[in-house]
Amino acid sequence: MTYVVTENCINCKHTTCGEVCPADAFREGANFLVIDPEACVDCDLCVAECPVGAIFAEDEVPAEQVVFIALNQQLSKSWPVIAVQKAAPADAGDWDGVANKRDLLIKP
Repeated sequence: MTYVVTENCINCKHTTCGEVCPADAFREGANFLVIDPEACVDCDLCVAECPVGAIFAEDEVPAEQVVFIALNQQLSKSWPVIAVQKAAPADAGDWDGVANKRDLLIKP
């Protein structure tokens, strides 16, 4: 099993999760983070660190967010590792809880 970053991370992009990850499994895009399922060691540390509740165990991803399992796997192959905390976007709080942000995801 692995952990999965879901939709609520889009435009929130807090990076404390990447900093606590002992396996450097987090990858950074322009407005979203993903977890490399091959690097994830299922330690669960990232879940508590996510201030917007965007990280779930793969078998607990809400039904409407299942598409993010494949997105994490796909995007983690080309995005760089993030292992240090960076400042969240200035408007991150405005995006927390906003529904239907999938179309806002910036892909390479």
